[in-house]
Amino acid sequence: MDSPMKKVKVFTNYLMAHRFKLCFLPLMVSIAMEASRLSTQDLQNFYLYLQNNLTSLTMFFLYLALGSTLYLMTRPKPVYLVDFSCYLPPSHLKASTQKIMQHVRLVREAGAWKLESDYLMDFCEKILERSGLGQETYVPEGLQSLPLQQTLAVSRKETEEVIIGAVDNLFRNTGISPNDIGILVVNSSTFNPTPSLSTILVNKFKLRDDIKSLNLGGMGCSAGVIAIDAAKSLLQVHRNTYALVVSTENITQNLYMGNNKSMLVTNCLFRIGGAAILLSNRSIDRKRAKYELVHTVRVHTGADDRSYECATQEEDEDGVVGVSLSKNLPMVAARTLKINIATLGPLVLPISEKFHFFVRFVKKKFINPKLKHYIPDFKLAFEHFCIHAGGRALIDEMEKNLHLTPLDVEASRMTLHRFGNTSSSSIWYELAYTEAKGRMKKGDRIWQIALGSGFKCNSSVWVALRNVKPSANNPWEHCLHKYPVEIDIDLTE
Repeated sequence: MDSPMKKVKVFTNYLMAHRFKLCFLPLMVSIAMEASRLSTQDLQNFYLYLQNNLTSLTMFFLYLALGSTLYLMTRPKPVYLVDFSCYLPPSHLKASTQKIMQHVRLVREAGAWKLESDYLMDFCEKILERSGLGQETYVPEGLQSLPLQQTLAVSRKETEEVIIGAVDNLFRNTGISPNDIGILVVNSSTFNPTPSLSTILVNKFKLRDDIKSLNLGGMGCSAGVIAIDAAKSLLQVHRNTYALVVSTENITQNLYMGNNKSMLVTNCLFRIGGAAILLSNRSIDRKRAKYELVHTVRVHTGADDRSYECATQEEDEDGVVGVSLSKNLPMVAARTLKINIATLGPLVLPISEKFHFFVRFVKKKFINPKLKHYIPDFKLAFEHFCIHAGGRALIDEMEKNLHLTPLDVEASRMTLHRFGNTSSSSIWYELAYTEAKGRMKKGDRIWQIALGSGFKCNSSVWVALRNVKPSANNPWEHCLHKYPVEIDIDLTE
């Protein structure tokens, strides 16, 4: 039950959010009262005044019309999210912890993976058990084969199935013709073949010749928000068109086959996944769109060496390629997140929270330097949180540091449990979960936040334009009855 102080805080924020309406109402009442006292003579005098100053009034309204036209032509165009689609892999690719470890042992016995000790096997198994991943995540077919198949052809097949499957379902759900797409942005961090992934989609769906296409690579798990931001910028330039954004990551080619512990962690967390998002700047699409994009905030701390080196793809001591995670990663992530929050806060927080922050800042600066920084209550700015499902520890820290409730991070935890870390597309599986649960109401605000190598922290803020129902083939529709689940992880060993 909410405390009295909590209720007072909510009431105060309501008053501050509607201050203009509350001030406008007495003004209108006052004007109406004055108007009711006007006599016929007063109205006649007003009419004569208009006739005598007709030229001045005409010039005023012309300037007003010109100014309004310039404003409408130069203001940022609204960007609408018409719909999105998350890829659901076939059921035969499901892999439990037991199945994965059994296959690793077979690969090791065959000599394809020369794990030097049983200790590393136990390490991988403990990571899997404590990761927060469930028993029905999806592993690519090439990594479930014996011997393993990690060729370029097999890797390309995995990614093509994901991105084509997601886009095909999106086109079916929206009824949009591929020929209507004017902008295409695809992101995949570590798998970037030639022709590019964007070209694969252009060829498959026969997109038009003048399409503006981008292929983003090497930008980590936060690249999904970067892709949205890039599409938003292009939609400000190109009028009356659609933008297709596709986010994915390849698992087949990025399995690490060495003995470095820090590089083995990614093997345990990443799984198949991808999402396709349809954006529009056409005013006519507002009626059927699900969301409107309100803000995007991007922070890149790569100028600092510790940020730059905290997550890198490199060779280990034996020349085996993998992604190395440095011991500075938690510190770097916290610092980058803090900068992103400091940038986003003034854009979304109510005035009362900004005031509390300012007062604490002044006290800390001039009175007591030992005071902790004020952590704003972001639940007053957002109804839903889509935190990148990078791992259990990441979600735990975000929940703790932002003072969120278990319900606030439920979508992130359940996405990690059901689908694993799907990299840049995880925030869309989380949004799909919220829709499937029937929790998305008109006017609700959503915060998508993702962190990735570089080091980067990126946010996108959306507002629901209606009570949003899940689209056809929502990835949760066959398993929603099982969720949320209790995730009991033993950390005592």
